[in-house]
Amino acid sequence: MTLSRRSFLAVSAMLPWAMSARASSTIPVGLEMYSVRDALQKDPEGTVRAVAQAGYQGLEFYAPYFNWSEAQTQDMRKLLDDLGIRCFSTHNSFSYFSAENLPKARDRNGILGSKYVVMASSEAKPGLDGWKQVADTLNSAAERLEPAGLKAGYHNHTPEFTPVDGHRPIEILAMHTKPSVMLQLDVGTCLEAGGNPVAWIRANPGRIRSLHLKDWSSDPAKGYKVLFGEGAADWKGIFAAAESTGGVEYYLIEQEGSRYSELETAQRCLRAFRTVHPS
Repeated sequence: MTLSRRSFLAVSAMLPWAMSARASSTIPVGLEMYSVRDALQKDPEGTVRAVAQAGYQGLEFYAPYFNWSEAQTQDMRKLLDDLGIRCFSTHNSFSYFSAENLPKARDRNGILGSKYVVMASSEAKPGLDGWKQVADTLNSAAERLEPAGLKAGYHNHTPEFTPVDGHRPIEILAMHTKPSVMLQLDVGTCLEAGGNPVAWIRANPGRIRSLHLKDWSSDPAKGYKVLFGEGAADWKGIFAAAESTGGVEYYLIEQEGSRYSELETAQRCLRAFRTVHPS
């Protein structure tokens, strides 16, 4: 099998990280804070402390972080440092990538110490040309973030894996974005759309630098409410592909809701993760 020039460049860009990742004992696992959104809104500091105490090594803040003042952001960074955990990345609304808003996102992410500014979803216009415009927005953001030591990323939902005019939008995004743009894989939504997470990772070497470890069940009564390991995902196969080919730098557990409270759900998912992916 021969690599295309794009794939070769993507793999080459990931080699320094891949070497350091292999040298470490494990890929760190964090929590996407949308999983504890109600608790976070009521008590941000207490919730972050609980996440650290549960054993998470980092986290990903989602869109509301953008509305914190600079002082609030600095206080949060101090808390993270005191707890010994990291903000790996942030999830951002499409509007945060505008010329007007991106500088603020850049500055807040810089304070938090995150590496990736991830577009959580797009507002793509109908058709494949709309997705190409999203790719252009990501490329532009990548160029503007790079001087600050930050990288752009994109997070999929079901639409990206649902064919449009014979092509899956996620393929358009992968083809038309720079290798430096991370393709953050949401496992659950990929599965719901009929995608194959392992095949997608293998088809995009070095691009899948983080994954949302969200399980999914085809049972309509369960859907995304299953805990990690209770759904359809082939986690061992996914981890093997992510670490041998995808260039994964960190994992993120995400839960949209379950039969347990938010924090208990986060704790149970982490314990289940450790049984499948021991340190």
